[in-house]
This record gives sequence, structure tokens and C-alpha cells, in this order.
Amino acid sequence: MSSLDLVGPQLAVLVAAAVVLLVDSLAPQQRRVEPFIALAGLAASAIWTLTWVLRDDYQLAFGGTLALDEFAVFFYFLFVGITATVVLASVDWVNREGRGHGEYYALVLVVCSGLMFLSASRDLITIFLSLELSSIPQYILAGWGKDKKSSEAGLKYLLLGAVASSLLLYGMALLYGATGTTLLDDIAAAIQADGDAHRSLLVLAMVLLIAGFGFKMAVVPFQMWVPDVYQGAPTPVSAFLSVGSKAAGFAIVLRIFFEAFEADFLSDDWSMIFAVLAAVSMTIGNLAAIVQTDIKRMLGYSSIAQAGNFMVGLAAISVTGEEFTLGASAVLLFVAAYAFTNLGAFVAVIAISQRIGSDQIRDYAGMWKRSPFLAVALAFCLVSLTGIPPTAGFWAKMYVFNAGIRADLGWLVIIGVLNSVISAYYYLGVARQMFVGEPAAQERVRTSPTIGLSLGVATLGVLVFGILPMPLISVAQDAAEIFARQ
Repeated sequence: MSSLDLVGPQLAVLVAAAVVLLVDSLAPQQRRVEPFIALAGLAASAIWTLTWVLRDDYQLAFGGTLALDEFAVFFYFLFVGITATVVLASVDWVNREGRGHGEYYALVLVVCSGLMFLSASRDLITIFLSLELSSIPQYILAGWGKDKKSSEAGLKYLLLGAVASSLLLYGMALLYGATGTTLLDDIAAAIQADGDAHRSLLVLAMVLLIAGFGFKMAVVPFQMWVPDVYQGAPTPVSAFLSVGSKAAGFAIVLRIFFEAFEADFLSDDWSMIFAVLAAVSMTIGNLAAIVQTDIKRMLGYSSIAQAGNFMVGLAAISVTGEEFTLGASAVLLFVAAYAFTNLGAFVAVIAISQRIGSDQIRDYAGMWKRSPFLAVALAFCLVSLTGIPPTAGFWAKMYVFNAGIRADLGWLVIIGVLNSVISAYYYLGVARQMFVGEPAAQERVRTSPTIGLSLGVATLGVLVFGILPMPLISVAQDAAEIFARQ
């Protein structure tokens, strides 16, 4: 029973997925209850995780391959919240598609369980298995739509994902060859003891790991899949990929590079790699987003630029002493704020696009007159992505740029600020269309209760944590404390 308790949150999600499939097979007339079964499983997972917090029952499990610590708990709650929002936002779309109800919700839940396992993994084998558990269902979901674009998105995501997995696995093999172990703690000890003798091999392994995880994080030059997949995949799936997959990528990169590559003679190398990737990702992502006419492609390139902001925090993790965890907590804060903000933006896009039948930005003109709630919610989330107060995105950028300054990366922070100005052009351009443009039709754009609830929760999170950011900052700092050097 103790072993069951250790993986209880993931099992609750997987059991819910199994129940959804059983209902879909044995009682297809009851398919409308499937999203609520999925939500019940996610609620059970969150409650199970909460019992750990209340018991203060943090520990290493299964020979140290899984860590049940504050960092994992932070991401458990985050992934459950992201998945619940996506499930709510998917109800109308799934009902309209009229096929694969149970399979869709089951795949989303399996992805969630894989992401949870990934955030807690502390062994290279466990990391890879968790990554594949979350990735394979995502390839299927990306191609879930009926049109040619969705099929192309699924195929492109699968092929590029396979290449990324190969690079990642090769990097892990090199790391195992250099250290003789797959446990992150033991890898760190081996590097400290005899790392100089294998420096070239370790740097090569490090570069391959960054390339493999760079695909998940959607950073340049590993971002080729993002705009096409975001545009072609069903919008709820695009929302899931833009937040869940990216958050998991940064979670495991933090875990690996803080715990395994903390040696001083390596930290400067990967810090500079992350800094360069951050600058390039912010610049290319924002410049490409400016010229987009499809809002999903625009948000795709925007997510590449936002990944560059995340990486400012990763680059800052070479700070030593009492400020060592500043970069990590900045990344965690940015992950949480970005989750609320980007989910809100995508849910609003789901609500609008499925009513007007278009993802073209020009067709959003006059949305304020057709649906004030959707226009205000989407505009507010775009303001948060820009980093303007009073939004959670403002504090996330302030915190991550502060970490960059404290790490003597002033040049990178300047690039980040300039890119924020560039991003304001296309983010606020969409808002201008909605509030100033003339609508093509006068018909009201109405939202379903499930989409309204998910959008309301996401937008409220952006506002509340924009006005009262300290609770979220404190949680991020507590989760990052596990990486503090002794």
C-alpha cells in the first residue's frame, strides 16, 4: 500500500482514463458524463497530492528514481489544473466532432499522468519512459482533427519528436558512459569526483540533452514544428501543447541541470548555452509573430518567444551562494503565470473561432460588440503575455529579468525588454482589432458554460496573481528550495 500511495496521484488519473474508455465502450449513450469522469479523476489526483502536503510526507521513492518533493508537488498541481482546463474547454469541440469521445479524454489524461511522472523523475531511464508516456498520446492528439492540416500536424510532430527522442537518448547514453550510473545524484557525484577527465564527453552529452529537451520547450533552433502543429491541431490540443508540454520540458531541464550538472566547471558552459538560446528564441519568435495573420500561428511563434523568457531564468542558474535558486524560482513563477495566461488566450480563441468559423485575426474585428466577455478576456491575457501590469505576466517577467540581472546577464535582460516591446505590437494589434475594428456580422458570439468556466478561471488567475503575486512567488520559491546548495 505504501508503494501505491507514492504513485497515487498518477494512478487516479490513469484509473479515470480507464473508466472513461469503459463508459464509452459499454454505455455510449452516457458519453456526456465522460468529461466529468475525467474531472473527477483529476480532482482525486489533486486531493491525493494535497494529503502529502498536509502530512509533510516528502521522500525519495523506488530507489531514488522518483522524488516526492515540493518541486514535484508544484508541477502535480499545475498539470492537474492545466488538464482540467483543457477538458472543460474541449467539451463543445468533442461533441461537435461526434467521434472518439472516450479516446480523446483518455489520451489527455494519459498525457497528464506522464507529465506528472516526468516532473518527479530523478533517473535517466525513468525520465525517458515518462517523456514517451506523455509524448506518444500527444502525437495522436495533434492529428485528431478531420482535415488535412491536422493530419499534417500530427505527422510532423511525430517525425520531429522521434528525432528529438533519438538525440535525447544518445545524450543519456553518453552521460551513462561517462559516469556509469543513471541516477541524477550519482551522476553529480561522479562528475564532481572525476568529471574533468571526461569534460568533452560530458559537454557533448549536455548539448544533446539540450537539443532533445529543446524540442519540448520549443526553443530555437528546435522550434520548427510549433507554428504548423499549433495551426493544424485542434485548438484544445494546441492549448495543451503550448502549456503542458512546455512546462514539463522546463521542469525536467531544471531537475537534470540543477541536480546532475551542478559542477562549477560545467555550469558556466550550460548557462551560456541557455543565454544564447534565450536571446535567439525571443528575437526570432517575436519577429516571426509580427507577420502572422492566423491567430494560432501567431500564438505559436509567441510561445517560442516566451520560451526565450523562460530560458533567461535557466541561464541565471549559475548564480552561486544564497541566490543559487533565484533562477529556478523565476522559471517556476513564469511557468505558473504563463499557464494561466496562455490557457486563457487559447480558450478564448476556441470560443471565438468555433463560432465564427475562422482563425484569421482580421475576422476578430469588432468582437467587443459581439461578445464583450470574450473580447475583454482575450485582450487581458494578451496584455499579460506582453508583460504589462496588473497581470501575472508582468510579475513573471519582472522576476525572471531580475534573476538575469543578478546573474550578470544584463545584455540578455536588455534583449528581453526590447523583445517585450516588439511583442506588444502584435499582441495589442489583436486587441485593437477586437475593440476598434468593424465586425463582419452583428450576430452575438455566445459561449458554452464549460468554456465560460474555464476562461473565467484562467482570466481570474491572471488578474488575482497580477494584483497579489506574493502567494505564487512564495510557492515558486519553496519549490525551488530543493535545489539549494548545501
